[in-house]
Amino acid sequence: METKMEEMKSDQQAIDYNNAALQEAAGSETAHGSSESQSAARMSSGEAMGSGEAIGSVGANDAAATIPPTTTEEAPKMSKNALKRLRRMQEWEDGKEDRKKRRREKRTATKARQREHRATLLANGADPATLFPKKTPARLVPVSLILDCDFEQYMTDKERVSMTSQVTRCYSENRNGKYKAHFWISGWGGQMRERFERTMENQHLHWKGVGFEEGDFLAAAVKAREAMRSETKGGEMADSLRRSAEGETTWVKDEKEPFPFPLGAGTPIPDLDEAYKDVVYLTSESPYTLQRLEPYTSYIIGGLVDKNREKGLCYRRAVQRGIRTARLPIGQYMVMQSRQILATNHVVEIMAKWLDCEDWGLAFTQVIPKRKGGRLIGQHDGDSALETRGEDSENGDVGEDGKEDEDEDEAGAAVEKGDSL
Repeated sequence: METKMEEMKSDQQAIDYNNAALQEAAGSETAHGSSESQSAARMSSGEAMGSGEAIGSVGANDAAATIPPTTTEEAPKMSKNALKRLRRMQEWEDGKEDRKKRRREKRTATKARQREHRATLLANGADPATLFPKKTPARLVPVSLILDCDFEQYMTDKERVSMTSQVTRCYSENRNGKYKAHFWISGWGGQMRERFERTMENQHLHWKGVGFEEGDFLAAAVKAREAMRSETKGGEMADSLRRSAEGETTWVKDEKEPFPFPLGAGTPIPDLDEAYKDVVYLTSESPYTLQRLEPYTSYIIGGLVDKNREKGLCYRRAVQRGIRTARLPIGQYMVMQSRQILATNHVVEIMAKWLDCEDWGLAFTQVIPKRKGGRLIGQHDGDSALETRGEDSENGDVGEDGKEDEDEDEAGAAVEKGDSL
């Protein structure tokens, strides 16, 4: 895997070098044309001079000609895969406007079909109140969801694009539920920020109720704490959170560690930092299983798409900072035919569902993609527990069959699902 990553890094360097070389060549060609014009002017001037002046001019030119030319660095050799990627990137950029046009046409056609269908139902005597239900605004609750996006160095370009798409869907899922949490993005910067500002045309500037923190997840947690404790903008206590505050068990510890301690054998476990006792990092390697969400608590979700290469990365980061950890109770409710690792936006959607129904099993069955082959414990193999979720991929990630999902710059489409910017 390290060899593959080194090869990809070398290929990317080669692509960058070639792009720079093309720009340098263009500039050099312009400078060369200017130099020829200047030389022609000097020659004309030399013909009008006397012989002594002409000889002096020639001597100066000869002296200048003795200066050795500067050597250029040899371009790194690009592999066939790198050349293919470079061509695909160029083709992708060239087709961007055409894709936007096709998406607009598709949305227009879909809305036209919906209007026609509603008109038919109304003509047949359907109740308008049923066809056009009023959307109840999401109620803000004193819980924070923080996406820790400080993992760019562990992802490839393709994975960073996927992560950007998942962040967009996280925002949409949090806003479209019955309850919405305070929402923060930490580690805001790098290529993700650049992609939002350029490729996605600053759509994040229209988002409502989102905090962008350039610092780490703890810096975001401090600001989230202040927001949750605000008397005017902290939010109202949902029934599910009220029961948690009244003493319901919020987590349980496993009998054995599901993941080896990340700091090595014999290394003392750092004490929990009391200054951040209201912060919980969600990671599948944690020995603690989440039972309920707690009010006035920030839940950190690792913004990482790595195909499980970096095992224990989020857990190690949390333990080293003295932060509590927990994992979703998937194993208590579901039998999975594939790994229990979920996309970032799936985690956000599951937590939003729990705030509404206070039932992890129901939340899992409504959110986890059907392709993962999950079923509720005690359910027969022939019964599908995941009927409400189709063959959904990991929302911006690459599906397990190796095929890419929707166009990468369609990440903003998730916001359009009942969400007005």
